[in-house]
Amino acid sequence: MKNWLIRNAELVNEGSRRVADVRLRGGRIEAIASDLAARSDETVVDAAGRWLLPGMIDDQVHFREPGLEHKADFATESRAAVAGGITSFMEMPNSKPTTTTLEALEDKYARAAAKSVANHAFYLGATNDNLEVIRALDPRAACGIKIFMGASTGNMLVDNPATLDAIFRDAPTIVVTHCEDTPTIEANLAKERERYGDAIPVERHPYIRSREACLKSSTLAVELARRHGTRLHILHVTTADELALFAPGPLRGKRITAETCVHFLQFSERDYPTLGNQIKCNPAIKSESDRVAIVAALREGRIDVLATDHAPHTLAEKALPYEQAPSGLPLVQFALQCALEQAFEGTIPLERVVESLTHAPAELFQVKERGYLREGYFADLVLVDPHRPHTVAREEVLSRCGWSPFEGRTFRSSIAATWVNGQRVWDGRHIDDTVRGLRLEFDR
Repeated sequence: MKNWLIRNAELVNEGSRRVADVRLRGGRIEAIASDLAARSDETVVDAAGRWLLPGMIDDQVHFREPGLEHKADFATESRAAVAGGITSFMEMPNSKPTTTTLEALEDKYARAAAKSVANHAFYLGATNDNLEVIRALDPRAACGIKIFMGASTGNMLVDNPATLDAIFRDAPTIVVTHCEDTPTIEANLAKERERYGDAIPVERHPYIRSREACLKSSTLAVELARRHGTRLHILHVTTADELALFAPGPLRGKRITAETCVHFLQFSERDYPTLGNQIKCNPAIKSESDRVAIVAALREGRIDVLATDHAPHTLAEKALPYEQAPSGLPLVQFALQCALEQAFEGTIPLERVVESLTHAPAELFQVKERGYLREGYFADLVLVDPHRPHTVAREEVLSRCGWSPFEGRTFRSSIAATWVNGQRVWDGRHIDDTVRGLRLEFDR
């Protein structure tokens, strides 16, 4: 393992910005100070005033392993993630088989340990019939318990009211939810089939996966959490209607929190005519007014965390007719750059963008010694060049699916380097495939 000295960096951390040097030794941040003297065994990087941030912690990805490796796996997607400044990910349970047993959970950790260049943790998925597994979960063995309170594949839609109530009552750790009301969606879809037959245009997606479906399900989740005192985190909020369910301000002390994703900051329904199924996702990208409201909610801390919901599918799958085309976008490689556009545009301060990507997920999930630039913490860092624009091209996409919804988009920053546990995995051009990330630990 190399030792590193990063000089003359502008650290963006814990609500402030300052120029300093950072020493990385033994996988951790040993020192943060001005004018650190280089040691003979250190590799020196002159940051030349570029931004040094804590590595992004993505609390919601789908890396498709096991069972769907034709789309992605832990090797390909972790490489795309670190190239985009994501140093730790939390992966969802709707693989094949689903991660709904303790054995399946540990199998994913073993797979990631062998393949992933990023740090990793996994959710235990809830079903209508695995309540005893949930009760038996060691709170430190998973990042959280994932409930699909909306349409899902396989046996992962939890729609039994008694089971839902029991999960919220007995969950040994944080509950995270996908909130869409399935009966509402099915009724909307039936109306669209009557109108369009087999040729439903993708522009109708936000009206099928409607704001009413989101609000009804999110309201139920909040009611259950308040009834039982559950620590609840609602994922990928897409509507202005849901924002009243959440309190603005700092995350610390909240029992109910919210997340949104980078594509909901970037896209709105006006993009369906050009991008079509490429931006079909669940919950759906909705109106421009929803997008503006979500940006404002992230700025004020009403939405606490910004993530990706990275969910790759092949272009052939995305080219299918609307109802057959799967939902989800590949996002990890360019998510940080997309998020930073809010700072360049002046809609969200840079310090708040960084907080929502790094500090907030670390605090929310009680991740041990990550998410901050602090002496003694693991050295997960990303060096961002705010003066070198980057136009996304298909040939640079590292995700196995081989495409990005951001193709042709010019971001005003570039990812110059990424360190994972003190090892430089991305140098701005290449991945170091010899590095392996670590299993995330939780202070619970």
